[in-house]
This record gives sequence, structure tokens and C-alpha cells, in this order.
Amino acid sequence: MPAQVVTTTDLPLPKFSVGKVRDTYDLGDRLLMVATDRISAFDCILPNGIPDKGRVLTQLSAFWFDRLSDVIANHLISMDLAELPPALSNDATLRELLAGRFMIVKKAKRFDFECVVRGYLAGSGWADYQRTGAVCGVALPAGLRQGERLPEPIFTPATKAEEGHDLNISLDEMKRAIGEDMAQTIADASIALYKAAASYALDCGIIIADTKMEFGLLDGELILIDELLTPDSSRYWPVADYRPGGSPPSFDKQYVRDWLEASGWNKQPPAPALPAEVVEGAATRYREAYEWLTGHPLPE
Repeated sequence: MPAQVVTTTDLPLPKFSVGKVRDTYDLGDRLLMVATDRISAFDCILPNGIPDKGRVLTQLSAFWFDRLSDVIANHLISMDLAELPPALSNDATLRELLAGRFMIVKKAKRFDFECVVRGYLAGSGWADYQRTGAVCGVALPAGLRQGERLPEPIFTPATKAEEGHDLNISLDEMKRAIGEDMAQTIADASIALYKAAASYALDCGIIIADTKMEFGLLDGELILIDELLTPDSSRYWPVADYRPGGSPPSFDKQYVRDWLEASGWNKQPPAPALPAEVVEGAATRYREAYEWLTGHPLPE
């Protein structure tokens, strides 16, 4: 049976926020985060959803939260349907809608920064390097090729924008905004998380070229929040197809971006609908990323 595509939620709970992909509801001292199947590109939400996308994002985040919990604590409390508020857990239709795509999480005070770690020269980093010889102000050796592995992973934060593009900033700017010690702690944690995840993923046949994370404070403790190392927040390349000097095929939403680039769309709303074969191709890539990394198929 085809997977149910969930592009919107309307739960009988107070809304906390609505993002490009996630709908978040307020549970008092906790939050209910629901990952829909919406997909965005070039700051626009596309008309089509991608089957199973929200379930992949949720369950892959949970996998990484568990695997990397020794590096830093995170906000995940439960993904158990029985832990949902009665208004949801007692409704069979809502239980089916939410199964596998929700997290009950701790409510932390978010730092409004995307904490980006780059291990390879790709995307906007490659464009920046071609112009300046650096990525987000971080100087790099001359002569690197597109897609090349960097000598060491680099931390390149960005401010979170509610609309439009995030703005790349330097670590020094982040330090001025939130304090030197906290910014450095976040940078160090981001690099440590990336290194641990990238090493594990390589053994699974996947290169994590770059990723972005979010952090928050809870009772004075720094914790990971939002999603972690998903195909939406990371650039995944198959090891077997990797060759420096170009942009390898990917498991992430770059596949959709590539189709949009070739479609002639001017990147202004409204975005065009994706053809059925692109939707299925994207869905297959999301599921494969989960399966390669966890070693088992996405649970039904």
C-alpha cells in the first residue's frame, strides 16, 4: 500500500511553531515535534510531499541522538504513542497520522544559530572558496577541488532566518553574540559530533560531506535540539560514487534541487510541482539513507 503523505497537521493542541517541515505543539514544559513530508528548496515549500520523508527524518534523528549521546545530551524524551496526550493517543486516526514521525522533547531555550560543520568542499562552501580561497572566512589551502575532503572539518555558523536565507557569520561574531565560552563550547561539540558521525557513516558506505545542528540551553545545560544528521540537514554521498573534482550523486534533497535547477524555475514562489518520478526518486533516496546507516528498513 502506498505510504500516506502528510503535508499538514491540525492537532487539537496549542501550536508552538510551524517550520518548513515540522509542526511543533506546546505541551507545557515539553514540546511535540511532528515531521511532515513537506520538502523545501531555495526557501520555498514545494507543492508535493515526499512519501515517508517525515518518518525518515524523525527516526534517523532518534538513531543519531542515541548513538551520539555520549558526546552531548539531547532533547528527545519519547517517541512512544502511549506517551502522547490523551486527545491524541485515544484517537485512532491521529495515532496513525503520527506514528513514527513525532518526538516528545524537552523545551530548551534555543540559540538562534545554525551550527554548520563542513568536512568536504561542496555547495555554497565550494562557491565561496572559488571566490575567496576561504569558506565563511576560514582560510583553506590553495588548489582544492570541488568535493575534496578538507584537511580538518571546519565550523561555519549561520544566523537562523525565519524567512529567506540564513546568513553566514564567523565564529568570532557568534562569540560576540552569545559569549566566547558558550560559542566555543558549541563549536567544539559540533566538530566532535560530526567527526564521530562521519567515521561511523563511512563504515556504512556514506560520506557526510557537511551538516548543520541546533543547540539550546535547559537548566543551564547545553543540549542538542531539533533534528540531527538527516538528509535534510546534511549532505550525504555514496562512498562508491565519490570522486573529488565534481559533485557526487547524493542521498539528500540535492536530487530535488538539481531537478528544480534544470526546470527553468526562477526560484521565486510559487514553486513548481515535482513530477511523479522525481517524488519517488527522492523518497527512495531518503529511505536508502536510513537503511544504509541503521542497517534495517524503515519500520512500517
